Amino acid sequence: MTLEAIVFLVLSAILLGSALAVIVLRNPVHAALSLVLSFFATGGLWLLLEAEFLALTLVLVYVGAVMVLFLFVVMMLDINIAELRAGFASHLPLGLLVATGMVLALLSMVGGEAFGPVAFPEPPPAPADAANTRDLGRLLFTRYVYPFQIAAVILLVAIVAAIALTMRPSRQTRAVKPEWQVTIRREDRVRLVKGLTEEDR
Repeated sequence: MTLEAIVFLVLSAILLGSALAVIVLRNPVHAALSLVLSFFATGGLWLLLEAEFLALTLVLVYVGAVMVLFLFVVMMLDINIAELRAGFASHLPLGLLVATGMVLALLSMVGGEAFGPVAFPEPPPAPADAANTRDLGRLLFTRYVYPFQIAAVILLVAIVAAIALTMRPSRQTRAVKPEWQVTIRREDRVRLVKGLTEEDR
């Protein structure tokens, strides 16, 4: 077994374990951190496939920006863990049914000769001066320009939704409202009380 095969098996095991932890863990912060680990493992697999640009983009964009945003949103929403655990058992049969259907669909695609040498022949070796960044950019902005723009709009909507969730008013915070402050009169807030003098006593 070659070193490349060993690294592939190790990264694949880490990816499968972290992806399973994202689903199994009930703490949202721990699940998000497991997703970060799965992103790093996926980046390593893409490095083995000589897709350096995709690997670096995955680590820089998703781990460095998107997952940090997710962690901030999860921690600011103050999710009730007890409430999530209460509804876990009731949704378990439906979740197992959907998971079984997805596994059967994946096995039907992967099984047989779908990924054999007949369906996907060995590609010719890339030249020494090949740049996958240039080829990827040409494909994104020519053949796949519309899916690329749709994905950008979906990410924009996700960012706006995350900001809208964090901007909800909280019951514990008391914000200052200047429009109320300028309408306050002295008679409404200050009351003069005459104290007792020595003669009154």
